Amino acid sequence: MPRRVTPTMLITALLLAALAGCSTDVPVRRAPAAPEPTASATPTPQVPAGHAPENPYPVGVRDLKLNRDGRALPVRIWYPALGEDGPVRPGLLGAHGRFPVVMFSHGLGGRPDDYATLLTRWARAGFVVAAPTFPHTSTGADNNVLDVLNQPADVSYALDQVLALDATADDPLQGRLDADRVAAAGHSAGGVTTIGLFTANRDERLDAGVVFAGTALGVGTAFAGAAAPQLFVHGELDEVVEYAAGKAAYDKVPWPKAMLSLPKGDHGRTMLKDKAALRVVSDTSIEFLRWSLYGDAAAKKRIPTGAKRGGIATFDNHL
Repeated sequence: MPRRVTPTMLITALLLAALAGCSTDVPVRRAPAAPEPTASATPTPQVPAGHAPENPYPVGVRDLKLNRDGRALPVRIWYPALGEDGPVRPGLLGAHGRFPVVMFSHGLGGRPDDYATLLTRWARAGFVVAAPTFPHTSTGADNNVLDVLNQPADVSYALDQVLALDATADDPLQGRLDADRVAAAGHSAGGVTTIGLFTANRDERLDAGVVFAGTALGVGTAFAGAAAPQLFVHGELDEVVEYAAGKAAYDKVPWPKAMLSLPKGDHGRTMLKDKAALRVVSDTSIEFLRWSLYGDAAAKKRIPTGAKRGGIATFDNHL
């Protein structure tokens, strides 16, 4: 579970980062400034229409040791273990036998394994989920919040390396990755990272985003590029990133979007530990990813149903 930081620590650091435009260690790599997109942006996912797999997969886990310009970036990957545990069952193939990729960013003082339950569920549903461990904001690191501004470039680099596995001989993911169906997701500081991938550091390969307890402080709300549907998830009792801050970022998204709000939810413990809340969060996010990455129209219709199950959450739907 990510280390608890006070709202003052997070907000002050990100405000300073927004003013300074750099961290104390590594220069921030920024994309050229882009104008605010307008409501005329394409109102549908960029992926072709299709059908998501209906049956769950066994899940494999593997690690990559990456390094970007001296920044160690170990990456843990959860993936559908297609054919590794026996014959492939009918209906298990993704689009053209390939799987969409989701890049996940952990929170401050966290690590990918803190989110293993959720990310395993995504992999079982037919997504390859790759989660870097960031050099300055992970468990045991110096927790330099300013380094969050360097993390969007880390994610883009890690995505390069993950997609390269598709052409790597004898790799379990060889021929299984769909480079045209990619999303970014993240929690807390990882949510900031994710928003940054659609604003100041726009990665045009991304077709969708999922932001858990995130804010746009430091990365801005100049959402750029092709329309990429966004799902925001936020606890209304969040003690680290105020709900209003997450909602303000969500309101600026000009593309198809939805916000899952947990009236009794905090910064992350509820989402990750409470079984009922975790089920709502995982079901909603899976249906959103099925729609936005597989182009599954039936999944889009199911998104509100999962979100409202049990009266645990409310759902603002503009998809």
